[in-house]
Amino acid sequence: MTFQRARSEEQREVRRRAILGAAAAMLEEMPVADVSLNELSRRVGLAKSNVLRYFDSREGVLLELMQSVLQDWIDGLVDDLATGVDAGLPLVDRGEQLSAVLARSLAAHRVLCDLLGAQGGVLERNVTAEVVARHKRAALTQLTAAADLLRRHLPELGAAAETFCFQSMVLAGALAPYSSPPPGVRAAYEAEPALAVLHLELQESLQLGIRTMLLGAVPRS
Repeated sequence: MTFQRARSEEQREVRRRAILGAAAAMLEEMPVADVSLNELSRRVGLAKSNVLRYFDSREGVLLELMQSVLQDWIDGLVDDLATGVDAGLPLVDRGEQLSAVLARSLAAHRVLCDLLGAQGGVLERNVTAEVVARHKRAALTQLTAAADLLRRHLPELGAAAETFCFQSMVLAGALAPYSSPPPGVRAAYEAEPALAVLHLELQESLQLGIRTMLLGAVPRS
């Protein structure tokens, strides 16, 4: 950013994108809990008060970033499902393939998983009702798009597709921290290998959980 003060709508948008980009870069390096407004401000080259002119809080930044990351995941899922699910197979086989694709895709989007895990307990705690409403409207639109995509490959899901998709994302957020334990936990596993049974590989755990939910979500004839 070469301008000192954003005077036009275009400049304000450039600054907003810079803030979101800095937050995204931080999440590649650290968990959500370690992303501070002070460090975000330093990285983007703005005073904290200036960052708060564009987003009402640290959580507001991360909620908006979550929308962008979630859309990236959905966009990639289009091709992943097209190549990973064979429309000519029976329901159970397609369900296995779809579960594998979802697990692999979610596990590859660790920033999304981290944000999903923090959403209910952290990200929605320090924001205004207006910010939450805007975020929820966007999230519902994205959830509908993802559910429509799943129904394209597994039409048997019917009206349960939205619930299944939502629960799969919540599961990804819940399991992600267990697959990337902090140094102290890793040290405990190394010192006492029997404890490492609690160290879950994200993709494998997700595939098992998603497959189990899928079998329960498909309506019985």
